[in-house]
Amino acid sequence: MTQLTIGHLAERAGVATSAIRFYESRGLISSVRTAGNQRRYAQSTLRRIAFIRTAQRVGLSLDEIGAALATLPDGRTPTKSDWHRLSKAWRPRLDEQIERIERLRDRLDSCIGCGCLSLKTCALSNPGDEAGEWGTGAVFLEPSGADR
Repeated sequence: MTQLTIGHLAERAGVATSAIRFYESRGLISSVRTAGNQRRYAQSTLRRIAFIRTAQRVGLSLDEIGAALATLPDGRTPTKSDWHRLSKAWRPRLDEQIERIERLRDRLDSCIGCGCLSLKTCALSNPGDEAGEWGTGAVFLEPSGADR
């Protein structure tokens, strides 16, 4: 089995060595150590990193990616059928994300028309701000703000 150094893996995967160490620290990929305590990665780790980067590009968190990878037997690299199963399971999550982005786009259009960008009243810049009704500034640092 071909083993890759961290530098070679980083070069071939198109990521920094720090990203590889980070992915490994999060349990997304794994390595073996040589007698000199150097990391070595199976060539299949390239596909696993490609999977991680693709999932990140569609907006999934590393926790979500890790949970998906944990469903694979023996921590192996995802196959085409695995990807299909995982992407099907992620579809509702991605649909919600698309809906949020569309709402943002639509609100941004109206915000541009309004032009206020008020931190006090703008639902886009400051959604759900309960303290906004108390006025501007550090209301929680003022003694009277805590009593409201």
